[in-house]
Amino acid sequence: MRLCALIAALLLLAGFGLAQRFGGGLRFSGHDEAPAATFPTGAEFHFIRAEYTDAPEYHRGFGFSSRNGNASGWWPVDWPDSDEHFSSGVQRLTRVDTGDPRHFRFTDDRLLNFPWVYATQVGWWRLDNAEVLRLREYLTRGGFLVVDDFWGPNPEQWENFRSTMQRVLPGRPISDIATGDAVMHVLYDIEEKDRTFIPGTRHLRMGPGGTAVVQQPFGTAPAWRAIYDDQNRMVVAINYNTDIGDAWEYADSPQYPAQMTALAYRYGINYLIYAMTH
Repeated sequence: MRLCALIAALLLLAGFGLAQRFGGGLRFSGHDEAPAATFPTGAEFHFIRAEYTDAPEYHRGFGFSSRNGNASGWWPVDWPDSDEHFSSGVQRLTRVDTGDPRHFRFTDDRLLNFPWVYATQVGWWRLDNAEVLRLREYLTRGGFLVVDDFWGPNPEQWENFRSTMQRVLPGRPISDIATGDAVMHVLYDIEEKDRTFIPGTRHLRMGPGGTAVVQQPFGTAPAWRAIYDDQNRMVVAINYNTDIGDAWEYADSPQYPAQMTALAYRYGINYLIYAMTH
């Protein structure tokens, strides 16, 4: 009986891992049927996705490849739809001159030309010394990093992210973002009631009448945290136990909850406006 219980527990963990990597729950119809968005190649804002080195042991035999087969690892999760849909939202909802989304390694000199960079699945990254030094340079020269889609309740992902950021910005604490922080009100007013779990597709199940029902992972609570510099300027925005990237990626699907996509856009655009004005 103990052996059976152990096997069941391992299968449960493996299933959770697969869901984290490849999705689960609802199968989304209507996704990817719209024409591809078009963007100018020169603009004041480009969605920059960070390519990074990840830890081989965290693949655990699964790994990840983007749907178009041009990238592998953890950094391209939700790419390119997430990046394109968010960029389209910035075009619609703001006057920010928005160009084509791009992706660079942290060590790419071009990164220093852009004020805002996004990294997903940072619970699985393992930055080498060159990446650490360049990310430190980027942030201390005025750059802004948004990280997303990493999870508890097992502390492994959080600890891996935290220890990496201690190498990047030694001695800088990570704190919860206060409701009154400027980033919560720079364009949209995001109140305490809006600090709600934004689900990935793996957290949705079909409910009565074909509506999506959100199932928050056991033992997790969404957290909105940050790292600040000496002038109390936010330089890293941390979305923990939540998945704004999936909300952007499935913005074109009628099955993904519209209110969750709207909230994810509000968070993302506030981060962007803050980064470009602070």
